[in-house]
This record gives sequence, structure tokens and C-alpha cells, in this order.
Amino acid sequence: MKTPSPSTRPIHALAALALAVPLLAGCSDRQEQALAVRPVETVVVKTGAAAGMSGFAGEVRARHEADLAFRIGGKVTERHVDVGVAVKKGQVLARLDPRDAALAAQAARAQVAAAEADHALAQAELERYRRLYQQRFVSRAVLDARETAYQAARARLDQARAQAAVSGNQAAYTELRAEGDGIITAVNVEAGQVVAAGQPVMRLARPEEKEVLIHVPESRIGEVRNTGQAVVTLWAQAGRRYAGRVREIAPAADAATRTFAVRVAIVDADQDVRLGMTAHVLFGAGWEAGAALLPLTAVVQKDGKPVVWLVDPASRQVTPRPVEVAAWREDGAVVSAGVKDGDLVVVRGAHKLLPGQAVRLYEAAGTLAADQPAGAAK
Repeated sequence: MKTPSPSTRPIHALAALALAVPLLAGCSDRQEQALAVRPVETVVVKTGAAAGMSGFAGEVRARHEADLAFRIGGKVTERHVDVGVAVKKGQVLARLDPRDAALAAQAARAQVAAAEADHALAQAELERYRRLYQQRFVSRAVLDARETAYQAARARLDQARAQAAVSGNQAAYTELRAEGDGIITAVNVEAGQVVAAGQPVMRLARPEEKEVLIHVPESRIGEVRNTGQAVVTLWAQAGRRYAGRVREIAPAADAATRTFAVRVAIVDADQDVRLGMTAHVLFGAGWEAGAALLPLTAVVQKDGKPVVWLVDPASRQVTPRPVEVAAWREDGAVVSAGVKDGDLVVVRGAHKLLPGQAVRLYEAAGTLAADQPAGAAK
């Protein structure tokens, strides 16, 4: 191996130094970029009972709902109501073409008339043969045959009258009437459509008793069964809370979603609770009083342990804080230790932070916080 001459050693040293300077500069740039002011979204920690409650979204439904259908098939000629219309008991909702039912009723009445004529003839012959039998002009066997013919004629008359009554009822079945006061929540038929007997055409809900239908995963159904309280909130009525009571839990899970249908009765429902509204049902889960419910994005892993990033309101610098997670839920993580009321926790951007890094606080809508220092926004 050839040893570099003394004259070429300074040249190699300068080349190595020239290569090292950009590398050092790149490391410095990356470090400064990592410690640059980062925009984050934060939330103020609130501990208490609300954090220890399981939440499920659902829909406000009426406890008593019924699918309405015609008792006979036919062509729909009229529809008098739409979805959301309040109806009274006995109100006509839709009509079928009555011509076929009217013809059937007419035919049944004609059969009754024919049966009445046969019955009258059989009765007259029976009375005549009874007189002949008393005078010994006919035998007992002939009289028995006339009595049997009379009984058959009477049975045919009863059958015709019953059939006429059924045909008359079917003529009345061409009108679909409300079984009681309520609200139409679904309409599945239009004028001109042919429907079969028993095919659901409308749905009638009685709004005097309201409840929320939710679907609970099988891993959480135990919390619902053992809960002692339920609170119902409406997305359309922020701040309003209603007392709830678990009325029914499905005995089996849905085959597709593997969830249990749970109906929660709203005990103190008022006029503001309307059918179809989106509701949120909270169940007490029995966590510690100091537990806090944080968004799932607020808890990150650092060295294999869960931590949250706290923001110092004065310096706007972040610090990692180890926490204990009591439960991971669909609506967030229940943190039982490590945070307290009033702590400012990063919920978006936590995975890119370093200890001591300065941050810019943003509200949920994406604007700078009102108390953001002017220099931090640059």
C-alpha cells in the first residue's frame, strides 16, 4: 500500500473538513426545525362524573310503532298523508281502487238471494211432505229426505250470508285508516302502485312515550346492564339533559354488527324531544372521581408508556406527562391518573413534539387562540 506523500496530506484533510461542514450544518438545521414553533390543538382537562360515563349515539324513537297495511290487495288510487304528518284516530290515510271489492260484494249479495230462494222452497216442500206423512200418503224415508234437503238449504243460506259479510268488510278495507293518534314516520307507497295484502305501506308512531335506540358492542354490554343511571342529551339541544332508564336489552347480538340493540326510555321527555333526533346516551361506569375523558389522539406512546403533552400557559412550552389509562373507549381514553382539572393538554400534533418545544395554540375551528401572543404567531 502506497503511503500518501507529505505534500498531499493537507489536501486530504481539507477535503474531509469540507465534507464534514455540510453534515454538521444539516444536523443543526434538522434540530432547529424540530424545535420550531408548532401549531397544536389543545383541550382543558375536566375531571368528574362525566369522564366516568360511557357514551353511545342513537336515534329518538317512539316506544309504540306499527306498520300499517291494507288487508286486501289492489291498486292505490289515493294517498292523503306524507311523512311527519300528525293524524287522528280513524283518519283516512290511503285508498285502493274499490271496483273489484264492490263487484265481489255484489256477487256475494246475489248468492245470498239465491240461497234464500232455495231455503224458502225447501221449507215449503218440507211442510207439504209433513202433511202428506200425517195422512199416510208418503213414507218416513221420503220425509227424512226432505228434512235433510231443508237443512242443507239452510246451511247454504248461512254460508252465503257469512260470505256476503266478508265481502262487505273487504269493501271497507279499501280505505286505510289510522288506528290511533300519532305521527306518520314512513310512507312506502304512491298512487298508482299495486300492493299485496299485508304489505307495509306506512308507519305510525305514537309519540306519548319516547325512547332512544342505541347499539352497544358485546364488550360493553355489561356496563349497560349494571349501570344505575342514564343521561340522555340531544345534539340539537346543547346543554339539555334528560333522565333515562334502560327499558329493553336485546337478548341476542345482531348477526352482522355484533352489537346489542338497547332501548333507553326518556323519563322526562318534553316537546323539544322530537322523533328522529340524534341523541347521546351516557351510562355511569363507576370510574374514580378524578378520572378525565380525553380524546384518543391526546395519549401517545413514549418509551413504551402512555403520556400526554402538557402546555405551560405562560411560556407556551410543552412537557410530556406520564398517565394511567383506565380504559380505551370509542369516544376517548379514560385517564385515571397523571392529569388534573385545568391542565392544558395537546390533542392534535402531539406525535411531533419534543420536550421544551414552543407551540402555537389553535382553537377547534382552526383559528389562533384569542390569548395567543403576537410573537408566537410569526
